[in-house]
Amino acid sequence: MDPVRVGVIGVGHLGHHHARVYTEILGARLVGIVDIDDERAASVGESLGVPSFSDVDLFFERCDLDAVSIVVPTCDHYDMACRALKRGVHVLVEKPVTTTVEQAENLLRLAEREGLVLQVGHIERFNSAVQYVRNTVKEPLMLQSRRLGPFSSRIADVGVVLDLMIHDIDIILSLVSAPLVSITASGRSIMGCHEDIALAQLNFEDGTLADILVSRVSERRLRQLEIMERERFVTVDYATQDVSIHRCVQDRSTGMLEVIEHPVFPKGEPLKLELQHFISCVHDGRKPLVSIADGKRALEVAVEVLRRIQLGSTEEALKIV
Repeated sequence: MDPVRVGVIGVGHLGHHHARVYTEILGARLVGIVDIDDERAASVGESLGVPSFSDVDLFFERCDLDAVSIVVPTCDHYDMACRALKRGVHVLVEKPVTTTVEQAENLLRLAEREGLVLQVGHIERFNSAVQYVRNTVKEPLMLQSRRLGPFSSRIADVGVVLDLMIHDIDIILSLVSAPLVSITASGRSIMGCHEDIALAQLNFEDGTLADILVSRVSERRLRQLEIMERERFVTVDYATQDVSIHRCVQDRSTGMLEVIEHPVFPKGEPLKLELQHFISCVHDGRKPLVSIADGKRALEVAVEVLRRIQLGSTEEALKIV
């Protein structure tokens, strides 16, 4: 079978990694990259030995593309994805899929009409620890997620909800099968006009609760998910891709005894696993693990979290007045 001819739109920090990984994947052939920064495009293209462009229309015309990764600012996701899909090109678009739910819905319909793969880049779904947990966790009672880190000026077009929390929203929605019934949220801005700290609670129809705390102004780095079940407590470390399982067992001499298990499973580079999956879906015409419907659902919840944050700040201001 011929390799999938793939390109990358946007080769900044993350886009460069997309391009690099495509050169390492069997079944894929990187045929071109594009970035509005022509010096950046030329540098990355030269390092990877592929044609580079600063004009996206020229990129589409000159490169005979089967598929493309879109790794540009969120505000440009919709336009670039539409261009690619209308040209018959399969798309992997980074998260959040678009800036509005309406745009996500339009992309869903466009991809279905054209019969094309449209995968959303929720990379944490391809974290080996998350994949292990998805196969073992059946009925969570409560989930607590914390994703903290220091400020980076690299992400300036969205706040911490669309930048970081959307990862955790997507994972929690994939682990809880019951419908989501209510959301409460709060947050605050520290470095600019967007929220830098946010806290949300999701309540599901079966009684499952999920707390999500995110910050991009923390001096401590932490990426962790804790899952409470009836007979065990599961901890996921996203950074190390480790899982620990805590159980209490009856001991004749000491009463209750805590036992901690550390399951062993294969680990891999999440980005490489994600892009390999995308290429295989294009090859086989399969629905991706993280489809446009999944990306749209995560965006809907994130938008509601933002609305709740804004509503809370408005109510507080009214009380003060």
